[in-house]
Amino acid sequence: MTSAHRTAYLGTLSSGADIDHRGTPFTHRLLTELLNELRDQTTSLPVIGRALFDGARFDGEADFADVTFTGPAEFDGAVFTDYGRFKAARFESTSSFAGAQFSEASFENAVFVGATRFMHAKFQYDSRFMRAQFLGLAIFVMVRFGGVTSFEGSVFTEARFSGTRFGNIADFSNVTFTRTSVLGPFVCANQVHLEGAVFEAPITLEIAAATVYCAGTRWEYRAELRLRYADLDLRYAVLAAPTAVTFHAVPFKYLSTPLPEEVLSGSHDPSVRVTSVQGVDASFLVLTDTDLTHCLFAGAFHLDQIHIEGRNTFAPVPDGIQLRGHIWPVKWSKRRTIAEEHHWRAHAAGLSTQPSGTSRWQISPHHGDPARTPDPEDVSAVYRQLRKAFEDAKNEPGAADFYYGEMEMRRHSRHSTPRGERGLLHAYWFLSGYGLRASRAAGWLLVAMATTVLLLMGLGLPQNAPKQEASGTVPADGGQVSFTIDSDEPQNPTHDRFTGKRFEKALNVTLNSVIFRSSGQDLTTAGTYIEMGSRLMEPVLLALAVLAIRGRIKR
Repeated sequence: MTSAHRTAYLGTLSSGADIDHRGTPFTHRLLTELLNELRDQTTSLPVIGRALFDGARFDGEADFADVTFTGPAEFDGAVFTDYGRFKAARFESTSSFAGAQFSEASFENAVFVGATRFMHAKFQYDSRFMRAQFLGLAIFVMVRFGGVTSFEGSVFTEARFSGTRFGNIADFSNVTFTRTSVLGPFVCANQVHLEGAVFEAPITLEIAAATVYCAGTRWEYRAELRLRYADLDLRYAVLAAPTAVTFHAVPFKYLSTPLPEEVLSGSHDPSVRVTSVQGVDASFLVLTDTDLTHCLFAGAFHLDQIHIEGRNTFAPVPDGIQLRGHIWPVKWSKRRTIAEEHHWRAHAAGLSTQPSGTSRWQISPHHGDPARTPDPEDVSAVYRQLRKAFEDAKNEPGAADFYYGEMEMRRHSRHSTPRGERGLLHAYWFLSGYGLRASRAAGWLLVAMATTVLLLMGLGLPQNAPKQEASGTVPADGGQVSFTIDSDEPQNPTHDRFTGKRFEKALNVTLNSVIFRSSGQDLTTAGTYIEMGSRLMEPVLLALAVLAIRGRIKR
């Protein structure tokens, strides 16, 4: 088109005119000239009726800021080589950017009154949709976003993001979803932000991302988060109805085709790692097949009503033999723990660096700050509530580790546990692992029985069995004869104490003591006291061993 033809054409345009520039190449200057002819005389802002830009190419900045499209706006297949600027644009009818290609784009404060389509669009670098309003159906199906994509503060009446791939960050913070029932499935190479987002209808989220932030997110109705690869932060999320977090075992699909996950699979395993539920009303929370190794529970409400189902992983104790105080060798009894116990023990032990493996307690992100490190009272309360949650779910073996953790924290608490009670807890732990370590109780039972046998052989059994003697008188004139029968006092042994015969007798006394029975064996004074102690201690150890076995197998 010559300059004269262009001038003549532009002269025919006025505010609200329909335009058809399908396949037209635009420079920044040419687009500016076009929009200047479409400005409203009252507002000085461009107003376009039906706008057809399918296949158009925009070299340089394409500035559609503050433009009002009163008719359908079509940019299908359009190419924006520089910056597509639609800030505060208003689309009063339908709009379509299907297959469009953007270098960078801004739709900040844009208003989409009718349905809008971005399916198969590509954004090479950052794209901004902050505070945009999507009052009709918004279709972002199979879109490729690069860099940072921000919808912060936007409103979606109904949105579809099926098969979409985000680059570094997908920011949905403070977004309101009014009627959206499914968000995803989509893949994000790094972070998905949902902080402060509000879901006003039942929702299913299907997300594969390295990190999903849901701090302060509000779910007004039932919600299910199906995740892959994600570290999930749920701090202070508001759950008004049952909300389930589930690990999705296989890649998400769109139209029977798995979504590519190569941006995630190289550095992460596909499991879901919940990092915090602090400040959450856990009575509505269901965690299924999740990794809770680093999850912070302290500060959650109604934690005793949380539902933890499927194969969930908690933090283990350090493996191998450790040196306590660089002197005493310690091997921790295997059990599941929570992150708060790790953080407290690492702080109490004075650890300064994060261990590379599982050989030490893990340090807190706020390590070194006592005010932000939980104390034994806090950790004990968390264990107690988790134990109740597992017991209510009829999972006694699962509750056992949390009971052990609760007792450990009570034993170490110098503020809420009196000294005498701590002493009893130390003995309870030492003898039977709080009634949960059958091998420990059985071991001490065998030690007690062996000690009893040795003491009886050495001190308790008399040298010889006491003999009975009968004495009496016969009246001279005949008549009834009376006898008196006396037995010798048991004599303390002086030699041949450790013989097979004496071992058999001592073992008989000991075995009878375990079940509160008297053996009927003659004993020395020392042996009587030894048997009394045995009949008190050994049945207790036997009961602890039985209790520990029952606690591990009961369902």
